Amino acid sequence: MSLADIRARLAAHRPVRIAEAKVARASVAMVMVEGASGVELLLIQRATRNDDPWSGHMALPGGRRDPSDADEIATAVRETREEVGIDLTADGESIGYLDELRAIARHRPLDLVISPVVFALRRPVVLALSAREVESAVWVPLSFLASHEAHATHRRSLDGMDSDFPAFRYQQYTIWGLTHRILDGFLQLVRG
Repeated sequence: MSLADIRARLAAHRPVRIAEAKVARASVAMVMVEGASGVELLLIQRATRNDDPWSGHMALPGGRRDPSDADEIATAVRETREEVGIDLTADGESIGYLDELRAIARHRPLDLVISPVVFALRRPVVLALSAREVESAVWVPLSFLASHEAHATHRRSLDGMDSDFPAFRYQQYTIWGLTHRILDGFLQLVRG
């Protein structure tokens, strides 16, 4: 699977939009580059913070829309620059959108809609992680995420109840929840 293949699939995709006026909006950036292992995707491990319901989770760079952001691309570009130091306007390009998703926390849907925007980098970049927001970052080969060995289960205890969630496992990282939902949808789309 090459960036050209991904670009072609995204060009034919009509993303599902959630048209609700009274919800908060956020964007995440699926940042990809042609690497040594083929196409690689940037994932971050969020910093541990008490005010963040996704504290410590694996995620895509992104966050809530600011009133000064013109659209979901502007949000994804701003958040990516703030969190990992990549200037997507200079070093990359937007190549498409995925279906919007409603965020879920503690087994309940939130009034927060996430817009995933896919970006292709023109060249490799050096990351500059925001210590306040990002604990670590990793480039994950898409070929690994598409393999059977990446599939795992994440067990989480919440309010005294254990639940199993579908996940990907790469090195020491477990990717589950919203990020897993986004990546699973993306892989289904690009594999046809």
